[in-house]
Amino acid sequence: MKLPYATNALEPAISRHTMELHHGKHLATYVANLNELIAGTEYEKMPLEEIMTKASGPIFNNAGQMLNHNLYFTQFSPHGGGSPKGALGKAIERQWGSFENFKTEFIKRGTALFGSGWVWLAQAEDGTLLILQEAGGNNPIAKGQTPLLGFDVWEHAYYLDYQNRRAEHLSALWGVVHWPTVEKRYEVRP
Repeated sequence: MKLPYATNALEPAISRHTMELHHGKHLATYVANLNELIAGTEYEKMPLEEIMTKASGPIFNNAGQMLNHNLYFTQFSPHGGGSPKGALGKAIERQWGSFENFKTEFIKRGTALFGSGWVWLAQAEDGTLLILQEAGGNNPIAKGQTPLLGFDVWEHAYYLDYQNRRAEHLSALWGVVHWPTVEKRYEVRP
């Protein structure tokens, strides 16, 4: 996927150098690996979301990381920040009492995830909002849930800019979240 902004557009939250490495090298490797792994298989023509529900092993891992990064890079904007409005904002307030409480819990869960992975705001099939810790390249889609917002806690996503200060990295990302994009992923359910 092509970035919807310049590689330096999210500074200081994400530096140009980190973006070039993260998007230009890590994501490119997942794409190349997946393309090689699925060539001539039943997965070759499947969308990533379907691969995530059917595959395992290296195909699952590389498809997961491709999907995760597609969601990740498209949820940010140099004009991001603030808080969600409308139905998603109201659902977050109902679930956590306030947007600030939600952010605190999200950062806490992302910081506490052992090793590499992702912290997600996801929507369960019944409409409930969840904060999930997912190891490796896992994505809520594999559990029948809808990923709304995901923060990458693999070291390649932040180490050049924040070293071992994962919580600081997570806090900085709120300033670049493009809530209209995230809100489009949310479905109001009865």
